[in-house]
Amino acid sequence: MSRPRISLAFAGLLAAGGAQAQIGAGVDLGTTGAGAHLVFGLTPSLNARLGLNYFKHDFDKSTDDVDYALDGKLQTFNALLDWYPRAGGNFRLSGGVFYNDTRFDAVGRPDRSGSFRVNGTTYDAAQVGQLVGKVDFRKAAPYLGIGWGNPFATTRGWRFGADLGVFYQDEARVSLRSVNCTVQAGLCGQLAGDLAAEEARLAEEASDYKFYPVLRASLSYRF
Repeated sequence: MSRPRISLAFAGLLAAGGAQAQIGAGVDLGTTGAGAHLVFGLTPSLNARLGLNYFKHDFDKSTDDVDYALDGKLQTFNALLDWYPRAGGNFRLSGGVFYNDTRFDAVGRPDRSGSFRVNGTTYDAAQVGQLVGKVDFRKAAPYLGIGWGNPFATTRGWRFGADLGVFYQDEARVSLRSVNCTVQAGLCGQLAGDLAAEEARLAEEASDYKFYPVLRASLSYRF
């Protein structure tokens, strides 16, 4: 599901809640990065939230053969419904979908001898060039969680909140290639085949994150 379709579907839900819906706004911080959200009070037991989050995260990752430097940008848009078992209370059950635009740029690092070992074959880094790649995940990621806080539980003012949940982004999608391979075509072709096997290894490592934890603290204001 694309981000425009998610937005249109959610807009329809808000319209169904009536023109008199209460409105709040806030900021949050946590495992999805820094973000902002709008809150719509549809009924005494049901709120809707629209949020945007961003988090830049650089780290190292290794397979059996290659060490990588990963430059990551975690960007999400979420559309959530919060149901309060006790109308006007603070404890909530949440569900919805994240539009997951998270992606990582990967750069392979040669070993101390200036070589790459890819799929069991050793290549001179000066000849095969740079190993680069991209890692991303499915765009539409369903979310389930619990939380605390309701900007409409009291009169106007600030309210603290928290979310604890997980969204499912499935297995990682990985592409790897060599840039500026200067040796004979046959060796470059062999490298391409070995990189295809290395893609599968890196995807397996990155798929440890197919269930992404969401832990956020928020501060909301009711208008």
